[in-house]
Amino acid sequence: MIKAVLFDLDGTLADTALDLGGALNRMLLEDGLPTQPYTAIRPLASHGARALVSLGFGIDKHHPDFERLRLRFLDEYANGFTEQTTLFEGVAPLIAALAERGLPWGIITNKPMRFTDHLVPVLPFPVKPAVVVSGDTVGVAKPDPRPMRHAAELIGIDPLQCCYVGDAERDIAAGRAVGMKTILANWGYLSDEDRPGEWGADHEIDHPLQLLELI
Repeated sequence: MIKAVLFDLDGTLADTALDLGGALNRMLLEDGLPTQPYTAIRPLASHGARALVSLGFGIDKHHPDFERLRLRFLDEYANGFTEQTTLFEGVAPLIAALAERGLPWGIITNKPMRFTDHLVPVLPFPVKPAVVVSGDTVGVAKPDPRPMRHAAELIGIDPLQCCYVGDAERDIAAGRAVGMKTILANWGYLSDEDRPGEWGADHEIDHPLQLLELI
């Protein structure tokens, strides 16, 4: 029996790709480099700063400039990370329906606290989350299972009685590692290279409100 519902943030609850892409393109313009189209940015948005720096600058994590550019990207993103971010269609009524059923909900994201702590309160959730665990809350991020265990402990519910909804392979892996029911959000930031059918999610849904049929 499901007693709590936990979610990823970027690409699952909130569409953050425009603000992430805006930060990247401002950097590229400053450096005289070609900007990236939204179609290239969106599939990588769930993978955060590292993936977007690699996309924009054509380098990987082994490049000597990579960490400097990653930190610069985070600073640039801090200048506008709430400007165009919105909830996906269906998320607000889903949260309201969970509250009506007496089910607590929460967020487990790889987004750093410096952003999560400011973004979550300004998003138009009809009910506040019972727990928010960021990518640096416990010192490790998904797919490590420790953020999942920490969130379950904070709300006092066994992971086996929680379900986790996310749009990335690491979401499904982390949820499965602690025994949560895992649900893939097909409206999220999936790329052509992703193979979600191989991730082992218990269910896949195409719209947030379909979750209500599974719990």
